[in-house]
Amino acid sequence: MNLRQITIKDQLELKKVYFDSIQSLNEKTYSQEQKTAWSSQAWNNSNFDKSITKGKGWLLSKEGIIIAFATRYPQDRIALFYCKGKFQRKGCGSKLLHKLEDEAKKEGLYSLSTEASLISYKLFLKNKWKITRKEKVIINNIFFERYKMTKIIKVN
Repeated sequence: MNLRQITIKDQLELKKVYFDSIQSLNEKTYSQEQKTAWSSQAWNNSNFDKSITKGKGWLLSKEGIIIAFATRYPQDRIALFYCKGKFQRKGCGSKLLHKLEDEAKKEGLYSLSTEASLISYKLFLKNKWKITRKEKVIINNIFFERYKMTKIIKVN
C-alpha cells in the first residue's frame, strides 16, 4: 500500500471511496435508508468538499487505486475517515489514524476531536481515544447515532 497526501485532483475518487465505504456497511448497524442518506453527503454537503480542499489529508492506494483516506478540517478535527468495503479491517484505518495523529503532534496541536460512526468508534477506542458523549444527528431527515470523541496528543 502506498501512503500519500491528498490533492484536489483526488476529489472524485475520494467521493467514490466514501460512497463504497458507506454502502458496504452491514445493515444490522445501518439500514439501507440510512446508508443512502449518509452516502449522498459526498455530493450534497459543501463541508465534504471543504474537508478535502481546505483540510489536510492522506490516502492509501493499492496498484494505483485509492482504497482509503482521512482528513483533518479544521486542523484539530478528523473530518473524514473512510475505507472501501473490501479493504476494511486490514490495517488501513490504523495507518491513516497514526499518520494524522503524528502530523498533528508535529504541528504542536494539543488534542484532536472527531465524530465517529457506530463502526469507526471502535478503532478510535483501540487507539486510546475517549468518548465525550453519544449524540443523535439528522442527515437528510434520517436519524443517526454517533460518538463525539477526543484524544490528547501533546503531553506537557
